Amino acid sequence: MNGLMVVGLAIVVFACAYLGYGRWLVKTWGIDPNAKTPAHALEDGRDYTPASRFTVFSNQFSSITGAGPVTGPIIAAMFGWLPALLWLLIGGVFFGAVQDFTALYASVKNQGKSMGMLIEQYVGKTGRRLFLLFCWLFTLLVIAAFADIVANTFNGFAKDGSLAVPNASAASISMLYIFVAMGFGFFIRKFQPKEKSKFAVGLVLFLAMMAGGMAFPLYFDAHMWRYVVFGYCFIASVMPMWLLMQPRDYLSSFLLLGMVAGGVLGVLIANPTINMPAFVGFEVNGKSLFPILFITIACGAVSGFHSLVSSGTSSKTIDNEKDMLTVGYGSMLVESLLGVVALVIVCSAATDGVLPQGTPFQTFAGAVGGFFMMFGLPQHVAVCFMTMCVSALAMTTIDSVARIGRMSLQELFAVNEGEEQGTLSKLFGNTYFSTALTLILSYMLCLAGYMNIWPLFGAANQLLSALVLIALAVFLRTTGRKGWMLYVPMVFMFVVTMSALFISVYGIYGKLLNGGFVLMVDGLQLVLALALMTLAVLVVKHCGAELVKGEVNEDKTDGVVSM
Repeated sequence: MNGLMVVGLAIVVFACAYLGYGRWLVKTWGIDPNAKTPAHALEDGRDYTPASRFTVFSNQFSSITGAGPVTGPIIAAMFGWLPALLWLLIGGVFFGAVQDFTALYASVKNQGKSMGMLIEQYVGKTGRRLFLLFCWLFTLLVIAAFADIVANTFNGFAKDGSLAVPNASAASISMLYIFVAMGFGFFIRKFQPKEKSKFAVGLVLFLAMMAGGMAFPLYFDAHMWRYVVFGYCFIASVMPMWLLMQPRDYLSSFLLLGMVAGGVLGVLIANPTINMPAFVGFEVNGKSLFPILFITIACGAVSGFHSLVSSGTSSKTIDNEKDMLTVGYGSMLVESLLGVVALVIVCSAATDGVLPQGTPFQTFAGAVGGFFMMFGLPQHVAVCFMTMCVSALAMTTIDSVARIGRMSLQELFAVNEGEEQGTLSKLFGNTYFSTALTLILSYMLCLAGYMNIWPLFGAANQLLSALVLIALAVFLRTTGRKGWMLYVPMVFMFVVTMSALFISVYGIYGKLLNGGFVLMVDGLQLVLALALMTLAVLVVKHCGAELVKGEVNEDKTDGVVSM
């Protein structure tokens, strides 16, 4: 199969989806370009800060695009490239992009409230508490997994003790990103430059940071980098959005969009042939296509975590309701395109149906780095650029997740307006305490290692998507909007993820019987898996009961009763 045809097909499908299905959703539910968005109505200089469409898109895209859309499709290729491609296209258009856009839409229409607070408004307090507890536990897994990825990516020493120059250079660039981003944030805040001027300044800073980082690499081991990464997460979680996260994500978008563009142009020029079978079978290496394919691809098609970004940070910075389609629906389609490009590139590098040695990201990074060398970029620059992309994919995720985890914990113990705060609500409502507690527990999980955390993270992530979709269906029904387009995705994702979690629990139970059970690794995963499954069932019960009622609440329609 020709790789160029596959990528071309994906681009056409995603473009038609954005211009067709995405705009139809906007027309069906309705937007008001003249409405005062939460970023303006509740501007506080910290979380609620209006920003341009591209700035918010950069924040959304950088935050949601972790390692998943690259590693997931490549691992899923063990079933053949066709099943992976179909799920990336179908899941991206009808599942992931719809969820991300709807979560953003619902939040913007409700003062920028997070998913947990939206559930309280449309389902009730019990549903809110259950959902927020689920979200908080989930953020612990995300921070732990991605922090371990970053620490190992920055490790300046190879296994034989030699210096790993690309890793050390990427680490140096990332540290520059933090300080330069704050200066860039001050520049934007004070001078409020036009979009073209901001883009030009950002591009110059990006090139300067790349040059500076490669000239002065930082050599620390993975253990030291864990401390640095968690320290950065603490700072990013408590600082105002405009000062660190927004400008950092804006600058990171040059890396991530450059990687996507490099991959697409590389496929266009090289015109590779896919050397993997289209379909291998419904069971490979003892793993069944259902539900493993859908859990493995994860973020490339649909991710519950994205909804937390849409409703937790992006909704508080939307300048105009017209920007929501680009930010919510568009960013997910670009991520799905990245998944397709990664699938094509790595499958093209296969030999007789066998993928190259190394991790999926190493293979992908090497191939895209080769494309950049075709464009005249020196090898050490190309390798450093792709190593930096690996770290950027993870870093721009964990700072958002740390902030979302802190906010989830605060909202979990928050009291209603007019009620007196107790000792616990005051303690957990403190920004610094809730951030520290979240990061301390995440660090403990991080010590188990990325490979031990990832399977549970993947299943929990997809399960979160199912819970978000049913909660959003309640919002649409309660406010008199059509919500049938969410019904199939929410049922399908719930069945898939509960099946995967059951398989995980059964596997851990098998270890317990056979003597391979490790308390601090398997025991912790077992407790979290059972807790997540229990919470998920309870959330579905509460949301499902509200959805079945089918009542339109005139007090919650935000001016729109039926579209």
